[in-house]
Amino acid sequence: MSDVFNARSSFDTGNGTADFYRLSALEDAGLTTVANLPYSIRVLLESVLRNCDDYVVSQDDVKAVANWAQTKGTAGEEVPFKPARVVLQDFTGVPAVVDLAAMRSAMQRLGGDPNKINPLVPADLVIDHSVQVDQYLGEESLDFNIDMEFSRNRERYEFLRWGQKAFDSFRVVPPGTGIVHQVNLEYLAKCVFVRDGVAYPDSLVGTDSHTTMIDGLGVVGWGVGGIEAEGVMLGQPIYMLMPEVVGMKLTGKLPAGATATDLVLMVTEMLRKEKVVGKFVEFFGDGVSTMSLADRATIANMSPEYGATMGFFPIDDRTLEYLRLTGRTDDEVTLVERYTKENSLFRTDEAAIPTFTKTVELDLANVVPSLAGPKRPQDRISLTNMKSQWITDLEEVYEKSANDRSPAGRWEGEGGGVPDPAGAATAETAVADPGNEGVTVENEGCTFHLKHGSVVIAAITSCTNTSNPSVMLAAGLVAKKAAERGLAAKPWVKTSIAPGSRVVTDYYEKSKLDAELANIGFYTVGYGCTTCIGNSGPLPAPISEAIREHDLVVSGVLSGNRNFEGRINPDVKANYLASPPLVVVYALAGTTNIDLENEPLGEDTDGNPVFMRDIWPTQEEVQAVVSNCVRPEMFRSQYDNVWNKNEKWNAIATSEGGIYDWNEDSTYIQEPPFLVDLSPEVSPIKPLAGARCLALLGDSVTTDHISPAGAIAKDSPAGKFLQEQGVEPVDFNSYGSRRGNDRVMTRGTLANIRIRNQLAPGTEGGITRYLPSNDVMPIYDASMKYQADGTPLVILAGSEYGTGSSRDWAAKGTFLLGVRAVLAASYERIHRSNLVMMGVLPLEFEVDTTWQSLGLTGEETFDIPDLGEDLKPAQTIKVTATDASGNAKEFSMKVRIDTPVELDYYRHGGILQFVLRKLLAD
Repeated sequence: MSDVFNARSSFDTGNGTADFYRLSALEDAGLTTVANLPYSIRVLLESVLRNCDDYVVSQDDVKAVANWAQTKGTAGEEVPFKPARVVLQDFTGVPAVVDLAAMRSAMQRLGGDPNKINPLVPADLVIDHSVQVDQYLGEESLDFNIDMEFSRNRERYEFLRWGQKAFDSFRVVPPGTGIVHQVNLEYLAKCVFVRDGVAYPDSLVGTDSHTTMIDGLGVVGWGVGGIEAEGVMLGQPIYMLMPEVVGMKLTGKLPAGATATDLVLMVTEMLRKEKVVGKFVEFFGDGVSTMSLADRATIANMSPEYGATMGFFPIDDRTLEYLRLTGRTDDEVTLVERYTKENSLFRTDEAAIPTFTKTVELDLANVVPSLAGPKRPQDRISLTNMKSQWITDLEEVYEKSANDRSPAGRWEGEGGGVPDPAGAATAETAVADPGNEGVTVENEGCTFHLKHGSVVIAAITSCTNTSNPSVMLAAGLVAKKAAERGLAAKPWVKTSIAPGSRVVTDYYEKSKLDAELANIGFYTVGYGCTTCIGNSGPLPAPISEAIREHDLVVSGVLSGNRNFEGRINPDVKANYLASPPLVVVYALAGTTNIDLENEPLGEDTDGNPVFMRDIWPTQEEVQAVVSNCVRPEMFRSQYDNVWNKNEKWNAIATSEGGIYDWNEDSTYIQEPPFLVDLSPEVSPIKPLAGARCLALLGDSVTTDHISPAGAIAKDSPAGKFLQEQGVEPVDFNSYGSRRGNDRVMTRGTLANIRIRNQLAPGTEGGITRYLPSNDVMPIYDASMKYQADGTPLVILAGSEYGTGSSRDWAAKGTFLLGVRAVLAASYERIHRSNLVMMGVLPLEFEVDTTWQSLGLTGEETFDIPDLGEDLKPAQTIKVTATDASGNAKEFSMKVRIDTPVELDYYRHGGILQFVLRKLLAD
C-alpha cells in the first residue's frame, strides 16, 4: 500500500504489532480536526487514506472527506469507498453468483481468462431466505420444514455448492444456521481486521437492505443490489456522494413496559418524517450508553424503514461487552479496543460531540408500546390506540379501496394507486360484512368464527428482533404466564418461531421457555427469515377459503421489519409489526379488534378475566433471565466449524470445474442474457424515440411490487411458464427462490398481486394495456409484443419509487421487459442505483412536478432527444410526450445518474459489462 500522507504507523495489538493509517496524521497536516467528524465519516476517511494511490483513490478524495465538518456532506463530492468484505443472502446471493458464473462464460467466449472473474474482496453467503412455514404445530415442524427446504431448493443448493468450490474468497454458511444479519452480528463481524500486517476497520456492503443491522456493532455497512455487490467483489469501489450525517441524540431510559421494538418503531416514524433517505444517521447522547448492543442492532436493522443509508452506533465499551458475550476471543476483543482507541474510533461519554449536518432528539422515556401497520413500517400506532385505529383502517383503508378501484383510501397510493381527485368513494361497502358472529369455519376438529380483524398469522420472525435476547425471552415469559392462567393461541392463528440463530434455541432451552411457548402453540419452525420475507406458507385450506369467499380483512402480527401489501401472505391484507411478546399476546387474543388495556384476552381456568397486564413481565424479570441464560459458550459452540457441520448440506453433489455447466432444462438456474452476445466494444449513447409507457404508477411503489419475492400464482405468466416446463403448482416454490432463472423472474416483474397500473384502471396485479390496440393483458405479454415491434418502453411513477428491499431483480426485470427509462418524482437510494447498473435511465421530475400535474395519461409516445455521448451526471434534459392527436408537451427532468462512474456503467449498458470489458482489456 502507498502512504501518500505519511500516515502509516504501528501499534501494539496485544498479540504483536500491526501497522495502521493514523487519522491524526491528517490533523497534523492541517487538513481536519478528527474530533469534529462523525465516527461514521472517520471510517470512510480511514478507507480513502489507506487506499489512496492517486489512481482509484486520489489525494483530493482524502482531502474532501477530511473536510467533511466544513461542508457537512452538502457539497456533492464523490467518495470511492472500498469495503473490507461483502455479505450475501441466498435470495439475492444466488443471482449474484449466477452473474459471476455468466461473466466467466462470457470471458471464455471473448477469449479472455475466466479465472480473472474471482472475488478479490472476501464474500460470505448465508442461506436463510429459503425455509418456509409449511408445518407449524408440533415438535416435528422444524425437521419437516427443513426437509421441504432441501427438497424444493436442491438445484439452487447444488449451484451454491459449485460456487463455494469454484470461487476463491467465497464462503457459504449452510441452511439451518440462522439469518444472515444475525449470523453477521454474532459471528462474521470482527470490528477490526488485520491483513498483510495492516489493521483497519471492518466494513461491508450486503445484498440485503437490512445489512445495516451491523451498524449497531460499530461496523459501517449498508445494503446494495447484487449487481453493485458483484462490482465490489471484483475490486470496484462503491462510488457514492459524500453523505450528510443526521445526528440523533438519545437521552434517558426506556420506561417499564416498553421494548426495543417499541423504540425502533418510534425512531422509524420520526426519521421518516425527517426525510433521511440517502443520509447516514449516527446516534449519540447519554441514552446510547444505557442501551444494550442488541437494542442498538434492532435500531440499526430498521434503517431501510426510516430510509437512511445506515443508522450507526460507534464502538464503545458496550461493543466490547457484546463481543465477549458472543464468544469472540480475548485477542480479538483486545485488538478492537486498542486499534479503535489508537485511531480515534472509540466513543466515550466524555468525548466531544461531533459536528452533524442536522440533529434530532428523542427522550427514551417517551417510548410507549406500539405496533406499525397495516401496510408500512413507518405508520406507528400506540397500543392504546390500536383498536380505534383498526376500526378506522377497516373503513378508510379497506372498505373505500374495495369500493373505488382508483383507489381512494390506500396509503399514499401504496402499490402504485393514485388518490381519487374526486374524494372518497361513495359506493356501498364492497368488503363483505361477516356480521358480529363472523364466518363459521371448521379446521382440524375445531369450529370457530372468523371476522374482520381476526389474527390468522402470529410470527416471531426476522433478525430485527430474534437477535435481541430481551424481547425473545420476554415472549417466553408472556407464554409462561399465559399457560399458567390456562390461555393458549386461538385455533385460527398460524403461530411460529423462526430464530435468527441456533443460539436462541440454546437460551430458550436453558431457561425452559421453549416448553412454555410450545404449551400455548408456538414451536420453532426453522432458522431463517420465514414470515418476514413472505415465506409464511399457506394458511389451512378452510381458513384460506373462508377469507377469500367472504372477502375478510384478516390480520397478521409479526416481529419483522416489512409489512408491505402482498408480502406476508396473499390472504392477509392487514399486517402489523410488533415486539415478540406482543406477537404472543395477539395470538392469545386472536384479533386486532381489541383494546388490550381494557379488554381481557380470555378467562383463566376459574372463569376469571385475564388481561395483558396480568401476563406482561417486568424489566427485572426479563433481565434476570437474560443474565442467567445467555452465555458465551453458546455462541462458541454453535459457530464452531459452522461451514461444515450441516450434514445435509455436505451430502449435496455438484458439478466440478471453474466454468459452470449450464443446464437448459433447469427451472432454477439459467445463464442470464445480459452478457451472452456482449461485444468488446461499447456502443454510443443514443436518443430515445417513440417510447411507450408500460406502467403508470403512483407513490410508494416498493421493490416488492416491482419484483415480488412470495408466491407464484398458477395463472400468472410465471406460473404458466413453469407449468409448461412440467412444474406442478405445488412445486412452484417462490419468486425469491427462482431468482437464478431470468425466464421466471422477467415474467414476474411488476406482477405483485397488489400493484395497480393506472393504464389498466379497475385491475390489480401485473396488468397493462398494449396501447396500439388498447388490449388489456399481462405486463409481460405486452412487453413481448412491444419488443417484437422494436418499441422502447418507459415507466411513469410517483415519489419514493423503489422503496424497500435491495432487490436487484427489480432493476434486472425492468431492463429485460424492454424498459429503457423510468420517469419518477423521486427514488429510494438502492433501486435508483440498481437501475443505472442495469443500463436503465432514471429520470426525476422537477420539484413539485409529477406526471399528474403535467396532465400525462401514459397513452403518449415519449422522446428523449438530449440523450447522447455528451450526457453528464445530474444533467437536466428535455422529454417530449406526444398524444394521439399530435399535441406535444415538453418538460424538463433531472438525470439521476449521480456520479461519473455511474455514467460509465450506463454507457456500457451496466456494471457487469463495464467490469468484464475492463478485465478483458487488462
